[in-house]
Amino acid sequence: MTRAALKTSRSKSPKRSYQTLLKEVVFLLEAARRGSIRAINSFMTATYWKIGRRIVELEQGGEERAAYGIGQLPRLSEDLTQRFGRGFSVDNLENMRRFYLAHKSRRISETPSRKSSASPADLFPLPWSHYVRLLAVEDPGARAFYEEEALRGGWSVRQLDRQISTLFYERTALSRDKIAMLRRGRKARAGERPTAEEEIKSSLVLEFLGLKDEYSENTLEEALIHHLEHFLLELGNDFTFVARQKRLRIGNEWYRIDLLFFHRRLRCLVVIDLKVGKFNHADAGQMNLYLNYAGEHWGQPDENPPIGMILCTKGDQAVAKYALGNLSHKVFMTEYRLALPDEKKLGKEIDKARKALEKTGKLLSPAGVRG
Repeated sequence: MTRAALKTSRSKSPKRSYQTLLKEVVFLLEAARRGSIRAINSFMTATYWKIGRRIVELEQGGEERAAYGIGQLPRLSEDLTQRFGRGFSVDNLENMRRFYLAHKSRRISETPSRKSSASPADLFPLPWSHYVRLLAVEDPGARAFYEEEALRGGWSVRQLDRQISTLFYERTALSRDKIAMLRRGRKARAGERPTAEEEIKSSLVLEFLGLKDEYSENTLEEALIHHLEHFLLELGNDFTFVARQKRLRIGNEWYRIDLLFFHRRLRCLVVIDLKVGKFNHADAGQMNLYLNYAGEHWGQPDENPPIGMILCTKGDQAVAKYALGNLSHKVFMTEYRLALPDEKKLGKEIDKARKALEKTGKLLSPAGVRG
């Protein structure tokens, strides 16, 4: 080894070399993860397009509006859910039907070996969640614009939702400097770009792959929901578990209810919404929306109106509030108050669980012992 080479070799810090290696390996793994997710999303979207085509062409004879085909969706949803699990609700099947109708011109061959057929990644380069959000855009020109900009700018679904909600298409059309508008629109705000890990643990991807919820339940909010579920069930026999992360669609918007119980003594549904943050009036308004929907679509004629429970945690304080829906009689309101857990007790329980979770990063058992 020459003197110059020896000097260069000695000048390389082992610590610096390792950091370079770590950086390169992390880059490779994240790139591979994102590439895998893109491939999964493309095949998932192409599959849902095919399902939509089956619903329209095979059951409806190609008609865009046919009572027979739509009437078969509840049965199809039940059969698919029993066989494949979540992800095949009536609303989601209707999304697949609408998605196919909006993109009938994009033909997918049933035989991938044909050289003439485009790959799913070429036909549907965006994730399924993006296309579902785009279905709410009625103007075909605006929809095509948002799809193109989402692809060009690498928008997350949160970024796409913000741009649609703030009429980015219309604002760009009216702008004198359209190029500058497009440049600004492609910049993501804080928290809008998901990490590779978040993309892999997307509930839509997990449902498509047939994986269980536990793979994605590592966030503070999800862990608190689990703990709250066990805590309420251990209070006695009154609370009966119905669903977790119950999805509902109001207009063109999708929502998720964190927990849904049935209270046997009160004979009503209990809608629970957990907020990792401070309580505000918007939370009460959203809960009222949930209660109206639950009362109309999920309740039975012999049941009482549903009630809501809003749990918020911020800093060192946790707040629990009840929303009693359409209960106007004081007698009933008093009865409900007596039958439900004390608000302060609930707040303290959530606060204790949150502090333990933030400290250990582990899910608590119902008794409050680390599991």
